[in-house]
Amino acid sequence: MAPEVVRFLVAGGSAAAINWLSRIALSWVLPYVASMLVAYGIGMAAGFWLYRTFVFRGASTGPLPRQAAVFVAVNAVGAGLVLAVSAGLLAASTSLVPALPLPVAEALGHGAGIAAGAVSNYFGHQILTFGMRRAPVEA
Repeated sequence: MAPEVVRFLVAGGSAAAINWLSRIALSWVLPYVASMLVAYGIGMAAGFWLYRTFVFRGASTGPLPRQAAVFVAVNAVGAGLVLAVSAGLLAASTSLVPALPLPVAEALGHGAGIAAGAVSNYFGHQILTFGMRRAPVEA
């Protein structure tokens, strides 16, 4: 596995943990979808710093305002994916396993949503946000 991918998994996992744990805490005071959106913003701020500093080396030389704007746009797509997967799995799990406690179903759905969003975010940030396009491989 490429070192960049490993660094992304560690940094992204940290940002995802911040996101996931924030959502659980925020659920005490906010509805499920609102807590997911606020937690996503918290995780996104942590992720920007981690990705820019540790994952996409050399990205710190790029223009910060442009990177921040594109980072938000890439994450907006990721947020839509997280919300769709989380809501879909919450609905499916409560229908298929009615005895499953709602907080458990929410946590499982949100965790799966974060995982789905991570894949799209990696490629979006690699290509768009931090401009780390790879040179073509010669045969």
